[in-house]
Amino acid sequence: MSQKYTYIKDLINGERVKDIFLIGDAQLRESRNGPFWNLRLQDNSGVVEAKIWSPLSQNFQGLEAGLFVVAGGMVGSFRDKPQLTVEVMDVLDPELAGLDITDFLPSSKEKPEDMMQELDYLIAEHMVHIPWKKFCRKVLKDETVRGRLLTATGAKAVHHAYVGGLLEHTLAVAKLCMSICDNYPEVDRQVLLAAAIFHDLGKAWELSGGLTNDYTDEGRLLGHIHIGVEILEPFLLKSKLDTKLKLHLKHLILSHHGEYEFGAPKRPKTPEAFILHFADNIDAKMNTIFAELDKLEGSDSNWTPYQRFLDRYLYKAEKSPDNPSSKCELKKSEAQCSLPLKA
Repeated sequence: MSQKYTYIKDLINGERVKDIFLIGDAQLRESRNGPFWNLRLQDNSGVVEAKIWSPLSQNFQGLEAGLFVVAGGMVGSFRDKPQLTVEVMDVLDPELAGLDITDFLPSSKEKPEDMMQELDYLIAEHMVHIPWKKFCRKVLKDETVRGRLLTATGAKAVHHAYVGGLLEHTLAVAKLCMSICDNYPEVDRQVLLAAAIFHDLGKAWELSGGLTNDYTDEGRLLGHIHIGVEILEPFLLKSKLDTKLKLHLKHLILSHHGEYEFGAPKRPKTPEAFILHFADNIDAKMNTIFAELDKLEGSDSNWTPYQRFLDRYLYKAEKSPDNPSSKCELKKSEAQCSLPLKA
């Protein structure tokens, strides 16, 4: 297996580098000295512009986005950004090389397998009704469903648009819903948890993921809400859940976008449906906001550029001294060790 050692974020001006990169874009252009390749190389830490000058450029035909290459050369600088002058390059077969795609695409900071385990902890903690527990675990342990969820992105753009993003969003929404339930004991937290876990399940089929992460035919024609309910239907038919519980679960999934203008086939009509909708919206917005504020790191400005999806500028506010948020967080092992793995 080929292993990646040097990441784009660590490139230093004046040093030589040779490592594996993914071509994000490739353009063959002309200069006074002959044709040259203008490349955009990427990995999960960022993007760097690269040049293959003539006559070396003439050794490569048909370079295009999506190819994996071993590229070596000198790191320089152009307009205060790193630029790689390629001196040697070979195209790789990703399967033969045993490449890990998460090394080259933006990915969640959390491991997908760990997030799947956290979902199971939530099921163990909150699912008291055995048919609910069995239904949720049956779906999550299905080979096809699990395989899709482990690599799925949360969206094509805007929020959670990276490998593992769907699981990250799902887990956050599930936790938010359970936290809200603490304030409203009359809420059915079990159907709400099931809906939180599966509300965006269809996105694993709506988007292709991988290098292109574009909408599939199924995604464009049906959309993730319909796809998700369709995927759950065989599991619901085999479950021992009461018919009215199944109906409520479907309503939560169908209404989680909240309003017709936001793509919801139905508007929320139960307390649980309202909670799911708002929790989904909160996490999507927070992910978008924090991603934009993180881009201000090292900047002299506390304001982001205008955010079209939020219809406003964002401000990075000063934090209160001794902010307790990080101090009161339990380590995962401490928070989870008392929960049963099986039930």
